[in-house]
Amino acid sequence: MASWDTLESELDRWQEAGKVATFWWRDDDLNEPTDAFDLLLDMRRLLDIPLTLAVIPNNVDPRIGADLDGCELVQHGVTHISYAKDGEKKSEFPASRPVAEIIKELASGNDRLAYLFADQFYPVLVPPWNRISDGLFPELKALGYAGISRYKPRKKAMPVAGFAEINTHIDPVFWRGGRTARAESEILSMAVDHLYARRKGHVDAREPTGFLSHHLMFDEALWEVTYKLLSYLKAHRTVRFLTLRGAIALIDEIVHTDDP
Repeated sequence: MASWDTLESELDRWQEAGKVATFWWRDDDLNEPTDAFDLLLDMRRLLDIPLTLAVIPNNVDPRIGADLDGCELVQHGVTHISYAKDGEKKSEFPASRPVAEIIKELASGNDRLAYLFADQFYPVLVPPWNRISDGLFPELKALGYAGISRYKPRKKAMPVAGFAEINTHIDPVFWRGGRTARAESEILSMAVDHLYARRKGHVDAREPTGFLSHHLMFDEALWEVTYKLLSYLKAHRTVRFLTLRGAIALIDEIVHTDDP
């Protein structure tokens, strides 16, 4: 298990190599204004870190767009309801569900967010439970999505030409242990392990290390460790936080649609 000294040492290795340790922050399950959402935005302002908000289109309250300085909105499924059959893991878009039905719903959700939030919305899909078949990527690209965001290191920066993947890698929630914070050492290990793997070339070094939060179910311990880690990283000399757009712009294989 890692310690703060372990994280400091890993970041020092990045600095010695003349590299910038890039990070980004995604928060899931936004649908309406709440006290927890206000606290999340207050933390973002205090830290001055860009934040990507994954919004559930179904019945979304337009008031969430009232004060989103430093934030960008992306699409978090459509209803966040699992359609998985017996034997399948939870997923809104399981392999057993008809593709035409999935695409129709996604297009409707995408259109709703684009209409309600205009320039605040960036057409990237965050599938609920981080599950969706890679085989749907060409369909998503055809619908106008710029990319996908899931969990764990990506296999390819561009799984489909012009369609990016930017994932998250640090989840502080102990999902099977009361849904409170994991041990601090375990959370630090997630950060150190991904940074080390990037630095050594075991995973895509250009994919920023992503921190994943779920503000609606955060308790005091989760808010505390989130602030502690993000504030530490923000203050480190070799760390840089990116927007999701900025992370995608770093991908070498980006295809510019206005090129001849």
